[in-house]
Order: sequence, then structure tokens, then C-alpha cells
Amino acid sequence: MQTRRELLRAAALTAAGLGTAGVLTGSARDARVTVGGTAISGVPRAPADGTARSEAVRAVQSFGADLYRELAQQPGNLACSPYSVAVALAMVRNGARGATATELDHVLHAPAPDRLNSGLNALELHLATRSGRRSREGAAPADVVLDTASSLWGQRSERWQPAFLDALARFYGAGMHTVDYERDTEGARRAINGWTGERTHGRIPELVPAGMIDALTRLVLVNAVYLKAPWLVPFGRQATAPAPFTRTDGSRVSVPMMSASGTASGYASGPGWQAVRLPYLGEQLAMTLVVPDAGRLAQLERDVSGPAVRALLGDLPATQVDLRLPRWTFRTHVELSDLLSALGMPTAFTDRADFTGMTVQDALSISAVLHEVFVAVDEDGTEAAAATAAIMELSAGRMPGVTLTVDRPFLFLIHDIETGIPLFLGRVVAPTAG
Repeated sequence: MQTRRELLRAAALTAAGLGTAGVLTGSARDARVTVGGTAISGVPRAPADGTARSEAVRAVQSFGADLYRELAQQPGNLACSPYSVAVALAMVRNGARGATATELDHVLHAPAPDRLNSGLNALELHLATRSGRRSREGAAPADVVLDTASSLWGQRSERWQPAFLDALARFYGAGMHTVDYERDTEGARRAINGWTGERTHGRIPELVPAGMIDALTRLVLVNAVYLKAPWLVPFGRQATAPAPFTRTDGSRVSVPMMSASGTASGYASGPGWQAVRLPYLGEQLAMTLVVPDAGRLAQLERDVSGPAVRALLGDLPATQVDLRLPRWTFRTHVELSDLLSALGMPTAFTDRADFTGMTVQDALSISAVLHEVFVAVDEDGTEAAAATAAIMELSAGRMPGVTLTVDRPFLFLIHDIETGIPLFLGRVVAPTAG
């Protein structure tokens, strides 16, 4: 027997194949402004609210700690962008109602929804000031690049709520790109990946892999972050040499180990750990390393919390540090649905989801939250990119319905589903006749 989701998919594909009569009505019609195939609200971007920004920072720190603790249960290298995931989920939150909204607020550690929107808007406007050419003593100026962007990719036949479009324009600068998941799923996927690849400077070229969206998809919300920043004091390449690195299983491998002596850095220590801060050029951005004592990694990760993150990202006393640090490059690609459900927002992924703040035409739920991160660290600095996509699809909770009363003669077939062979075929004109 087909599941309700399979029936929905079949119905969507059938409708796409038949090319049902009538003019498609969608977000482009419902929005106030349409520019180059992008439906946007006429509402301007809100100015920065500094008081709300601090609330958003605390929310992202706490959410990031929760996210990391869950992800840390997986083996191997790991990277995530709490900011990117939080922004993607906050955009989704603008269309959530009822228990779905309450659970999202809980997971995001959100203040009132308007405060979260205002705070994330102020935070993005603040981060935009971190890019630019920076001078440094005894060397040529260099560029610090920090780009963030959000976008929406909605089914063109869907009627999107004007208030939803207004909120995402006002607080996230995000317009609704109209695509056709029913008739051109692959074209929609290419468009989303093309936008993400461009915003991440080519580092995340395929956020949405084949098979992740289909004719049931109605909306994909994307956030992208890109950073390229040189160290304030670069590591000398001539000092890099092979050195042993002990992995979690106790085995040793040889890695290219960078070296810097007498570097003035922020430094702190606690029971079983040390932390050092390495500023990037311009001293507006930095990387803070937290190094546990041997055998203490698991305990350190269990202790990760919002207050702990806030303490580490606060002021650290300046200290002369002799630092040896390996070069590294790796990529993390995860699907976060199960993790986010475990953190406290399961309803959004079920038939009970309420996203009527987005659209009342169809019932939607989240089918996947995709997250990919690239990080490369060397003697010169850091390049990092992250992207998050929340995929919304038709929910089986409100299937298109009809009422049928079998009160007249009818035919029946008893048949094998796979082969279609009719085992019995008949007609009923008088159900009670002998």
C-alpha cells in the first residue's frame, strides 16, 4: 500500500505531467515588487537595533553550544556554523505558528520573535562592517572578507503570505526567488546551488544534493557565510615542520606543524584545558582555540554550554604564547533533522507542523535541514564557508481531499499491484441482491 507521502508525490507529478489548465498564481503575483524573477517585499531593510543584537548573540551562543554537543557525538573532524543554522531556522520561524513556533523558539533560545528578528538583522549589519582592506605594520595591506546572505526559493504556484515576505525582507534582506519544483526540479536545484556556490566563493558548490528536493518541495530557505582573513601575525612558513599528532584513539600521525614564538595573544586556562586567541588582521575577528589535556576531550565537549561559550568569547588576558598549531583543511556535511528534533522541535518535521504563517494554500513541514562547512587554516590565515538550507515540502497532514458516496452502480477490480494483472473484475448494481 502506498504511503500518504507517496500518494502526494504521485499527485504532484501527475499534475505536473498533465500541465493542468489555468494560469499559475504564486509569490510573484502576491509580492509587492517583482525584480528579475525574484518576488520581494516593498518593505525596506530595518535599521540596526543594538539592544536586540545582544539578545540575538546570546541566543546564537546557547543554540551553538547545544548544536555542537549533539554533533560531537559523531566521530572524526567536525565543523558547524551556529550563526548560519540559527539564521535559517529564524527565517523558518517567521512562518511557524502554534506548537511549531513554540518549539522553534525553545531550540533557538529565542527572545520574543520580533526581538530575534531585530537582533539577527543588527548582527548581520554589524558583521558587514568587518570586511575591507586592512593595513599592517611592515607589510602590504591585505583584505578581510566576511560575507553573509540569505535567500528564499519558493514554488511559483504557491500563494505566500505577504507578512512572511515582509518580515524576511525587513530583517534578513531576503527575496523570494520563484522556481518550479514540480516541472523542473533539477533546474531549481541548480539555481539554489548556483546561488550558494557564488555566495561562498565556490567553496560550497552543491549544498543540496540530487534527490533532496522533488515535486513535493515548496520552499527552500538558505543562509550562506564566507570568511577569508589573514592572521594579524602570520606564522612563518619556514618554521613549519612535520611533527607528531596524537588522535583520540591514541594513535600518532605526522602533520605539518606551524610555529610562532612569543606571540601576544589572549590566553586562559581552567581545569583540564587551555585556550588561546589568535586575532586576524584588523583585530576585529579572531580564532579561539580550546585545547584539553590529554584524554579530556570528551569531558570538555560535555561541558560546552552557552555560559561556557560566552566566557571563552569574552576578554582573555594578553599573554606571550609560544604556539605550535597544525595546518588543516576539511569539510563537514550533515543533515540536522534528527538532531533538531532531539533538541526540542520535533513537530516541525511532522504532519502536525503549522507553517500557516508562510502559506495557507498548502500544509507544509520541514523535510530536511542541510548544513555544510568548509575550513582551511594555514600559515597565512583562515578561509571558511558555511551554508544551511531548510527544505519545506507538502505535508501529508492535509492531503487534497474529496468526498465520495458510493450510492450508485459501480465496477470493481481485484488485482496484483506490481504487475497490474486483474484477478477479479466485476460490477455491483444491487449490493443486497443474492
